[in-house]
Amino acid sequence: MSLVRRATAEDAEEVLRLRQVMIDSVFAGADAGAASTRWHSASLPVLRARLAEPDGDFAAFVVDRPERPGALAALAAGTEEYRIGRAGNPHGRVGHVFSVATDPDARRRGHARACVEELLRWFRERGVAQVDLNASAAAEPLYASLGFVRKPDPSMRLTF
Repeated sequence: MSLVRRATAEDAEEVLRLRQVMIDSVFAGADAGAASTRWHSASLPVLRARLAEPDGDFAAFVVDRPERPGALAALAAGTEEYRIGRAGNPHGRVGHVFSVATDPDARRRGHARACVEELLRWFRERGVAQVDLNASAAAEPLYASLGFVRKPDPSMRLTF
């Protein structure tokens, strides 16, 4: 029996908490604003609604903390996007993995790997041909063991 399950709307607060764990670990010392949790209250209703859509383009997979009912130990979330097809992906389905996090005291037990593997299974079932993610140096060995490879990244961003 797998420890991993799909997150539901009832998990939204814990999903946000684990997302903050990921943000804090990736951006530690880099951006004082990253540690702020003021955005959680605005994000929570949207996240609850998205987690309540079983057939939507967003999914999160989690591992529960058996010693703390209602608490989560690990998370992997992702979305499916449509982009105009191209060679190697004629149907244009692209997955993006983000917010992979494990509570510090629950690490090194395979929880993140199990959550990501379940998320990748979800992508495959939906016909996604390519999955992208951004990896920290610490997480890169996990993703490489799952078949991810570094790519030249011409990404740019505009923030409104």
